[in-house]
This record gives sequence, structure tokens and C-alpha cells, in this order.
Amino acid sequence: MSTYVYGITAATHPSLPEGTGGVGDPPRGVRILKEGDLAAVVSDAPEGLRPKRRELLAHQNVLSEIGANGCVLPMRFGSVAPDDQAVTGVLAERAEHYEERLGALDGRVEYNIKANHVEDAVLHHVMAQNPEIRALAESNRKAGGGSYETKIQLGEMVAAAVKDKEAEDATTLERALEPSADSVSVGPESTGWLANVSFLVNRESADEFLAAVEQARTRMPHLEIRVNGPLPPYSFVEPGPAEPAGTAAGGADAGAG
Repeated sequence: MSTYVYGITAATHPSLPEGTGGVGDPPRGVRILKEGDLAAVVSDAPEGLRPKRRELLAHQNVLSEIGANGCVLPMRFGSVAPDDQAVTGVLAERAEHYEERLGALDGRVEYNIKANHVEDAVLHHVMAQNPEIRALAESNRKAGGGSYETKIQLGEMVAAAVKDKEAEDATTLERALEPSADSVSVGPESTGWLANVSFLVNRESADEFLAAVEQARTRMPHLEIRVNGPLPPYSFVEPGPAEPAGTAAGGADAGAG
């Protein structure tokens, strides 16, 4: 049977609670495969696995459970190897890389920050900061709404100003939180958020980081700021050597979050 891989830890990592369930219906029992100084957190791979909410949560819950007791290199959802031997083979072949990453990320967690504008508040900002937009809006108001052309012009000016404000606020937010983190990873822009940034934070400094988030909320009330974490360091597991064909797909270098 194929082997589903959740993550990689040190062989000395505390064991999971007995009976921990993973992906699948019914949930497959989670077990540990050891190879040298490394261990892989795995279960049997269910057939026809799809990235449904229940399965994604099961994957993340296993990682959160084992990550609560120490460092884990998270695998991407859907990482499947042909069998247990293929998994331990990759651990042996990539031991130096995985051991370096475990050392670098030990005691650290990831916080993902997403932000968007509160629409009414950002429009107020744009109007207050742009005399040209205010003047055209006032002119249109006095003209009973303005002509079709001036309405289009005003809409385009507002949209451009909001876009500029998004870029400005994304940079300001990242710079406000960066001093409280060890590293920063900027997510894809096409996410529907003006900011989608992950921060690598020392567990012992988590309160300081979260306080910085609250300060940013206070200083930037026109932003909706969402915090997801603490998480395993999905965004900070750097790529290693290519894995042989037929081993775990995705690799620990691709975060699930």
C-alpha cells in the first residue's frame, strides 16, 4: 500500500498520542518511520484522496499535533510515496539537507498575515489625500452627478488611487511586523488580499509579534488584518536536492498553507 507523508522530524522527537488519526475515511492511523537521525510522520494512503476541507484539516491537525512538541518540516497535502521503504530511502539520501533545516527552524513557528482594505475607510483616505479627486468629485456633485465621461474619469482615478494605496499599505504592514520576526516570505499576489505574508517567529517571541500586529491594527484602522498561526513553518522549508522519481511527491520544500 502507498504511504502518505505528513512531515519530517528528528528521530528523537516525542511520539504522537496513541490513536492519532490522519487523512482518509475512516482516518488512517498515523505512525513514525525512522531512518538514522530523522523520522517521517506517515500513514497508509487512502485511495482517491481529494483536497476536501475535512482532509486538509486532518493533514494540518497531524502537523499541528507533532509541531506542538518540536520542529517539523511539513510536506504538502497529497504527498504520497510508493511504500515505507521509499520514504526512508529519501530520508537517507537527503539527510544532510533535512537535518540542516530542522536545526535552522527549531523553536520557530509561522504566522501568516493577510490584509485587505475596509472599503468605506479606504475611500475616505483616498479622497482626503488626493486634492484632484476631491475637486472632480465636487465638480460632478455640483453638476448633478456629472457627465458620463467625468463619472468614468472619477472612477478610474479612484481605482488607481486605491491600487496605489494597497501597495503602500502592504509595504507599511510588512515593515511594521518584520522587526518581530526572524524571516519573511511574501505569498502570491493573486490571492484577493492586498497583503499575504508569512513570518517566521521564535516561539518565545510570539507574544511580541502578536503585539506588533495589534499595534498595526491600531495605526491602520482602514485595514482588515487576519492572523493564522502558530503554524508549522510551511513557507520556510527551503528546497533541497531533487528527489528520485517515485518517491514522496511535493517534497518538504512545498508548504501546505
